[in-house]
Amino acid sequence: MAATIKNIRIFLFFLCLISQGNSFFSCLNSCSLTDLYVNTSKTGVTIQGKSEWLVTVTNNCQCSQSQGILNCPGYKTVEPVDPNILTYSGTDYCLINYGKPIYKQPITFKYAWDTTFSMSPNSSQITC
Repeated sequence: MAATIKNIRIFLFFLCLISQGNSFFSCLNSCSLTDLYVNTSKTGVTIQGKSEWLVTVTNNCQCSQSQGILNCPGYKTVEPVDPNILTYSGTDYCLINYGKPIYKQPITFKYAWDTTFSMSPNSSQITC
């Protein structure tokens, strides 16, 4: 019986390795919303008298995260933002990447307003 349990554990471990990109550490680490990182920086450009801001959303998890929602209270811009990149709900939430999966490649967009808006991950669906 103990040998059977050991064999099942070994099988599950190798299955994990295969499905997670052949990395031992990927099987040990699980992904979470905290793996989505939002960074905002000033570009130095002024548009209609407002500062331009560059937002980079990075998924630090090896798994994709889709249906990414950011908290973005009071978000406004005078610079058009592609709705496939960022869609503001009008109620302090923004959909990132039109809900499509976010992989390792960062998602970026620019907006222009007097001040930066605090943006943070609210929710996502993790798919490994």
